[in-house]
Amino acid sequence: MTNRTRILTGITTTGTPHLGNYAGAIRPAILASRDSNADSFYFLADYHALIKCDDPLRIQRSRLEIAATWLAGGLDVDRVTFYRQSDIPEIPELTWLLTCVAAKGLLNRAHAYKASVDKNVETGEDPDAGITMGLYSYPVLMAADILMFNAHKVPVGRDQIQHVEMARDIGQRFNHLFGQGKEFFTMPEALIEESVATLPGLDGRKMSKSYDNTIPLFSSAKEMKDAISRIVTDSKAPGEAKDPDNSHLFTLFTAFATPAQADEFRSELLGGLGWGEAKNRLFRLLDNELGEARNKYHQLIERPADLEDILQIGAKKARAVATPFLNELREAVGLRSFVNQVQVAATTRKKAAKAARFVSFRDDDGSFRFRLLSPEGVEMLRSLDFEDGKAAGAVVKSLQSGHAYEIRNELHSKFSVWVGGEHVADGPAFDDDDSRDAGIAAVRRAFNPIQE
Repeated sequence: MTNRTRILTGITTTGTPHLGNYAGAIRPAILASRDSNADSFYFLADYHALIKCDDPLRIQRSRLEIAATWLAGGLDVDRVTFYRQSDIPEIPELTWLLTCVAAKGLLNRAHAYKASVDKNVETGEDPDAGITMGLYSYPVLMAADILMFNAHKVPVGRDQIQHVEMARDIGQRFNHLFGQGKEFFTMPEALIEESVATLPGLDGRKMSKSYDNTIPLFSSAKEMKDAISRIVTDSKAPGEAKDPDNSHLFTLFTAFATPAQADEFRSELLGGLGWGEAKNRLFRLLDNELGEARNKYHQLIERPADLEDILQIGAKKARAVATPFLNELREAVGLRSFVNQVQVAATTRKKAAKAARFVSFRDDDGSFRFRLLSPEGVEMLRSLDFEDGKAAGAVVKSLQSGHAYEIRNELHSKFSVWVGGEHVADGPAFDDDDSRDAGIAAVRRAFNPIQE
């Protein structure tokens, strides 16, 4: 068995994707998702969008455009978990659980909140004028996004490193208060890609909608050519040597060119290539790179029902992780069923009661497996095949410790058990989902027995 690294990335749905978004975030994330050692979770951060934008039509359009952009860019939804934040009701519930342990002093230090306060003070306003609780609590919602799926790595820009660190602080606090020796949350790490391009816009500043200097990613060929024609260059005429290292146009070209193409373009600029022709070269490069994806993007935009189906499938995959995990967190903080509470009390009184037990065995084909049997000897769980007994024993030990496992709901009232991102065992088939949920609860109690 191999441990896969869980990577989580979200994009806020407040605008139309442009060339800088693609080169700086979307393209590298799609390439990273193809790594066989990566377990990738990608989501549309539409709850976050409500903090920044109060235009419902803009948010709705942006959700559609960004979803289509990811898919047109080559994201394989069979390899990753791709979902809308707002389709996972467990996230706002976890946000509240985390809000109840997050220190106000920690949130007071958040960069976005401090910047808004400083701006108000500079202009003579009340320090909190215009500041919503959404802006103030933004780091807690981001912590819930990350901790809900126990992400190991979170690719972010440098301005977001603090939020990942705050997610660690809040997760550690929850573990300390309610874990009783168990680490519910994995401590995430910010992943800074030094090589990822930050593209200049038409005026040379960072490409951003706030500067109105962007090149829309999937605009028509004519619109893209018109935008490229507005890139600011120096006044050197054709035949005069250009300085590629101080050319915004050259920076844009190299973000999409092969090394050989970039070297040739550099030589031609040094040799006096005119800016008009240089802009034509950039247009042809981008049109060749993005033409096929552009066509797919517009096809997807015209079929919103297909996009909805894809995102609903992604939400189901995400909730197969989130729902049982949140139930575990609810139990930890005391939000338990009264029925289960009575059962737990009764169990603690039965000192000599038998416990569920693991039984290891070897199949006829030589592979190693294990079962989890109830106190009455009923099979509650059966493992997949393992090549050697040590591997099977390591999984049993991990499950007995009650750490780092997931139980996922499957079709036809079944469930599966995962350790370290790997599928290790399956529960029996049940007659209905309620019976399956009771079976899952029994397995969880077996993994986390009450200490006498």
